[in-house]
Amino acid sequence: PWRISFEQAAAVPVSGVTAIQALRDKAEVQPGQSVLVIGGGGGVGTFTVQIAKAMGAIVTGAASTSKLDLVRSIGADDVIDYTREDFTDGSRTWDVIVDTAGRRPLRELRRALTPKGTLVIVGGDGGGNWTGGFFRGILRGRIVSLFVGLKLLAFTAKTTREDLEALSELIEAGKVTPVVDRTFDLVEAADAVRYLAEGHPAGKIVVSV
Repeated sequence: PWRISFEQAAAVPVSGVTAIQALRDKAEVQPGQSVLVIGGGGGVGTFTVQIAKAMGAIVTGAASTSKLDLVRSIGADDVIDYTREDFTDGSRTWDVIVDTAGRRPLRELRRALTPKGTLVIVGGDGGGNWTGGFFRGILRGRIVSLFVGLKLLAFTAKTTREDLEALSELIEAGKVTPVVDRTFDLVEAADAVRYLAEGHPAGKIVVSV
């Protein structure tokens, strides 16, 4: 897309495709629906917030304190500081939840869904060596769905030309802007990995030649 840098373009494919497939293909988001993005200030989350808004949803972004202003700036209608507020206590519900953080138990997230809501998990849970996020998202999700009428889904995105073109159109239209936290030179690749491991970047990290 003409309106972004090469560094921003490099940040688009995996995270952007994950976001668009989670919202369009898995959750089937419709205009006017309420969408909660957990981890709205992260790499996938920043794309998810913006794409959900472009689809006409009412978007709430849950993020840590330092990222709330960023999440607001990219279009969220409301923000939640998940370090201070328990958004799974049942006092509020959403039609769709996209969990990019992958740490909260399913029993908690179910309380935050409308009666026929959809939960899409795009992150792991740090579980066991064999099951981990797979067990939490796919196995338990499908089993629980049988009993409560909810759609609890997890998936791995597959990059396609069609989805890259769809993202390009959104970017060129000014509806989506890739958020880059920091850019490292190639010789600093190890530093980039350490930076990612030490904290939670706001948006994406890019390694540039």
